[in-house]
Amino acid sequence: MTNPNEQQTPAITLLRDLIKCPSVTPIEAGALDIVEAFLAPLGFTCTRVSFEGDGSYPVDNLFATRGTKGRHLLFGGHTDVVPQGNDTHWTHPPFSADIAKEQIWGRGAVDMKSGVAAFCAAAANYVAEHPHRDGILSLAITNDEESDAINGTVKLLKWAQEAGHKFDFSIVGEPSSAHILGDNIKIGRRGTLSGIITVKGKQGHSAYPERARNPVPILATLADILSHTKLDDGTEHFQPSNLEVTSIDVGNKASNVIPAEGHLIFNIRFNDTWSGETMRAWVEEKILSAHQEGIDISWRQIGAVAKCFISKVSDDIKIVRDAVEKVSGQHPDLATFGGTSDARFIADYCPVVECGLVGTTMHQVDERVEISQVNDLTKIYTQILQGFF
Repeated sequence: MTNPNEQQTPAITLLRDLIKCPSVTPIEAGALDIVEAFLAPLGFTCTRVSFEGDGSYPVDNLFATRGTKGRHLLFGGHTDVVPQGNDTHWTHPPFSADIAKEQIWGRGAVDMKSGVAAFCAAAANYVAEHPHRDGILSLAITNDEESDAINGTVKLLKWAQEAGHKFDFSIVGEPSSAHILGDNIKIGRRGTLSGIITVKGKQGHSAYPERARNPVPILATLADILSHTKLDDGTEHFQPSNLEVTSIDVGNKASNVIPAEGHLIFNIRFNDTWSGETMRAWVEEKILSAHQEGIDISWRQIGAVAKCFISKVSDDIKIVRDAVEKVSGQHPDLATFGGTSDARFIADYCPVVECGLVGTTMHQVDERVEISQVNDLTKIYTQILQGFF
């Protein structure tokens, strides 16, 4: 049974306040105001930075920093959440932050308002214990991670660099644990590239195929080539790259009509064998191999390429592992599984790891987090701050 005092820690109070903000990307809904109000009394200089353009919606971001000399640790996170879906499907309203069964319920409870709340509470702990110790602690919090990720962290970090900030190490509070808090931290992520291939033929009657050019067999050939050509065998820290065909569509409801064109959609998750450029070249080569006379094949990339990155094992990563083990009893594996996160942007500026909760319910109906996990994560972050500075 959870101790009632565990429900009233600064991390839990802050988390519940954040969950009550319906901050579905890109609507900030007051979440950044709450974070700023928590950090400012601790001596953090808080700056709100908004970006827009580049084909995406405007986004509000927060950069908070404390200290002027010494090593510089950056915490990265986001307050935006994915849509909640149908409210009636939830056991507890999705923005209620209800406490039930020793858990806090609501959208963002795991991904990743708990990470933000735990790091803020850890900062409060550390400042209270070491108000004058050298060291620079910063937080880069965006409200644009779950969707376009165009006017969020990537631009906020560029802004911070131009303002003179240089980071030594970063922790992103995304849920990184697989089954038990602390069983994994992520030191890298595979890259991703998505695309739509369009095959154009000539529409016609199925009884007169000589008068038409059917794009469907080409789509099938491409699907087979892309799906079954081995990309690589994996590397030291990464599993093998994979390409998944996710849709084939010709928009044809008539069984006796040869369609004029069709579309194939795919997604690739690639390891450090590849770069975005070499991966694009590989796709283009496979498309060329399927060309036939009278059939036009083209493809366009969907969104920006998310690059693959890896942070080398270092003393700072050891500090993180030791802190996790001290609090959770788990010696975390150095993992790279999963999708993408804003850590890919931070990797351009300093080594970065992801260290956070178990992500079992993230993005699901009835997203929820154990109160004890949030408090333990706060303790882990506090230990990391003690070791880093």
